[in-house]
Amino acid sequence: MADSEPTPVPAQVGEKRSCPEGEEKDTPSKKLRAEKDNKNGDPPQPDDEEEALEGDASDGEEDGETFADMMKHGLTEVDVGILKYVSDHKGFSGILKERYSDFVVHEINKQGKIVHLDDLSIPAEVEGASEVEEQPVESDVLTEEQKKQLGELQLFKNKEANVSIQVVDDTKEKRTLVHKAIKTQFPGLETKTEEKEGCKFIVAYHAAGKKALAEVKAATAPRKHFWPKNRGSFCHFVLYKENKDTMEAINVLSKFLRLRPNMFSYMGTKDKRAITVQEIAVLKITAERLSHLNKCLMNLKLGNFSYKNHPLKLGELQGNHFTVVIRNISGTDEQVQQAMTSLRQTGFINYYGMQRFGTTAVPTQQVGRAILKNDWNEVVDLILKPRPGAEKEFLVRCREEWAKTQDPEAALKKLPNKRCVEGQLLRGLAMYGKKNIVTAFGLIPRNNRLMYIHSYQSVVWNTMVSRRIEAFGLKAVEGDLVLRGTTAHVLSAEEAESHSIHDIVMPLPGFDVIYPTHHVGKGYGELLSADGLDINNMRHKVKDYSLAGAYRRIIIRPSDVSWEVIQYEDPRLSLVHSDFEKLENKPAPVVNNEGKYRALKLEFSLPPSTYATMAIREVLKLDTSIKKQTQLNTTWFN
Repeated sequence: MADSEPTPVPAQVGEKRSCPEGEEKDTPSKKLRAEKDNKNGDPPQPDDEEEALEGDASDGEEDGETFADMMKHGLTEVDVGILKYVSDHKGFSGILKERYSDFVVHEINKQGKIVHLDDLSIPAEVEGASEVEEQPVESDVLTEEQKKQLGELQLFKNKEANVSIQVVDDTKEKRTLVHKAIKTQFPGLETKTEEKEGCKFIVAYHAAGKKALAEVKAATAPRKHFWPKNRGSFCHFVLYKENKDTMEAINVLSKFLRLRPNMFSYMGTKDKRAITVQEIAVLKITAERLSHLNKCLMNLKLGNFSYKNHPLKLGELQGNHFTVVIRNISGTDEQVQQAMTSLRQTGFINYYGMQRFGTTAVPTQQVGRAILKNDWNEVVDLILKPRPGAEKEFLVRCREEWAKTQDPEAALKKLPNKRCVEGQLLRGLAMYGKKNIVTAFGLIPRNNRLMYIHSYQSVVWNTMVSRRIEAFGLKAVEGDLVLRGTTAHVLSAEEAESHSIHDIVMPLPGFDVIYPTHHVGKGYGELLSADGLDINNMRHKVKDYSLAGAYRRIIIRPSDVSWEVIQYEDPRLSLVHSDFEKLENKPAPVVNNEGKYRALKLEFSLPPSTYATMAIREVLKLDTSIKKQTQLNTTWFN
């Protein structure tokens, strides 16, 4: 995975990009995201660079604490077993993700092609098919003034307003035509019929409006239209997004198209704090309807439409291509050359990145360990108890209420957003009682629940790989594991001579894996035993929490590696030419050879389930944790 959310650095300069009109400045988000686990191969995880835990109660008022305050009790790399480097060059400092446009991810599809947004046109066959796809709408159903009002409503000029259209010749057929005309010509608007003073009105309102959402239940299925038999059932398109994660983007598209989010399929999730480009498929929605959304979406663009007979599946991608800008570097040109040459030739340790473990004072792996030990009171305590470090005020009040009363309903009332992990757990406890914690915990979405135990596996893997590198360095040795097909094989001394470090895998603990036979491999059992777990009994009473285990290469060598050192004057300007800017024929960033700042711009491709931040860590030899990057950023900005 390149994987998706941050070593973002929260102390950023605001940034305004060119994607759809009205885009707002890129202000730092105080709450980083909980990793969304849905990956292939290893335990599910974001496909892209980082996808931290944005799961806490993220909707609500801001408090006065700074992000740096929130991170004082955060994790560092040492806390999650990230200890070693493979190269011997001297490290240097630099700022990662100072701006979201400094981190650009392009998906590599299953054909091995890097995905780009470079065509906004509608496929030729759609133009003929669109006439039979939807029932014809009378051209004079809506007046020009009504269309103007509806257009302003659609473009977020006033989310909470509505437009009322009186039906003069009141028949069901006439009302149906008006409803259909509004929904077809103005995607994102909902309609309803109201009676006022004996007259019927069609009321249009914005589907994204808070009041509107409270009044109307979202439609649960797409409207049925005629679909030509010779057209593929799935419209595939390229999604370009800025500063949004994949699920957030899909939820926006779902709302505008009045679809369930599960009508969309994709091969992997992508970073939030980044510009990302990936392929999406949706069932029986025309390219024309999707294209219309480009008029009113912010920070999203859709294009490269085609029809196919199959959806996309998680893990089908071959990897991701990264373009990364590391600003304000201190390294000399010689240091940069040594670091990048080592990355290209040797690679980096394939650690699970910091985004895997959450951003709060209670790491996700601690919750995972408690689940595996079947200690459900500890699970509840870890998620709900008061914790050090700054948090949003309503979360602090919620935790204090829980500590004082142990009353889930009273604590739940302190949360404005009940969809966060804390809210979902409290709702479960209120419904099923504190004596049925397993069922109550089940109200948390499955991916979030599995994230906890997968993060525990990841800490164990990181720790054991650090020990393996410490003990044997960068050579294959007797007792190491290699994969033959999908089966692990233990190397003999003779076989080790014909293998390199790039062949070696290490297991994530589980009931369906074997372990290295050298002394490092035996350390797995000791490590789990110290945590109160039995390596020979990784099945759980709850099937979802039984760990089969998996194998993961310990060293990854990126492909397509290139780099350049850029001088620049204005830290607010983007240094990457995005797909959207190219479509708009905007000029590429101009390099100022006299600029007072230096940046390292690097490009490389990684297979799925690998973290780009760990490659960058190898280059800089800096701790990539948000805690350390925040300290670095704060120092630089001060």
